[in-house]
Amino acid sequence: MADEIRYEYKTVRAVRGTDGRVISKMEKDGWELVERAQGTLRSTLEFRRPKKPVPWRLIGGVAAVLVILAIVIGVGAALSGGGGKKDESGKSAATAGGKPSAAPTPTPAGSAATQVITRRNNPEFAALLKADSCGDANVKFAAGHKGDTVAFDGSIVNMAPHGDYDTRYDLLLGPGDKGPNTAAGPAFKYEDVNIAELNLTGSKIPATVSEGDTFRFIAKVGEFNAVQCLFFLEPVSTQVR
Repeated sequence: MADEIRYEYKTVRAVRGTDGRVISKMEKDGWELVERAQGTLRSTLEFRRPKKPVPWRLIGGVAAVLVILAIVIGVGAALSGGGGKKDESGKSAATAGGKPSAAPTPTPAGSAATQVITRRNNPEFAALLKADSCGDANVKFAAGHKGDTVAFDGSIVNMAPHGDYDTRYDLLLGPGDKGPNTAAGPAFKYEDVNIAELNLTGSKIPATVSEGDTFRFIAKVGEFNAVQCLFFLEPVSTQVR
């Protein structure tokens, strides 16, 4: 039937504790939650929304214009193919007048060391650490500082095995010392890491880590997943506090 509503579907897997944020974000984009499978560590959320009708008349009009343009260009190329003389001088603009062009001057490499971004030296990062985990501040910071290094005092909000591995984990990190009770700031995530890759430092280095542990995290900025409201980082070092 012409009036039958057709839907598009999307499946989103959310880390425990971020379901509400993900659902709110999706609903703002027009998605409707149709099913939720609650797991011990992750939730699987099924969404749908009506498909937008395809503007066939507009597509047909654009196609017709493209065909006409192709014909005009072809005719123009055929008419301009003859009568012209090729430049056989073999001289490039660089050697015009018998003088070779100067070689480009190489740009010297910067000597200053890259500064680690902290809440004290970067107001944008300070604001991010207090912002909503799904807010635009996450998008802007990730886009403007991808690959940069940040440092912040935080804690492990959630820790789960990565896939079927026993020694590789997905860690959800939050600013501050509240662990699983963290309510503000980005949902930082280390994905598919083992304990050694955290590069633990400090006077008393633990054999492993767990939810609620507090550290000084130094990490490289990665992507921000706006659907899952997850801000991905890569660990550089993890100092025990």
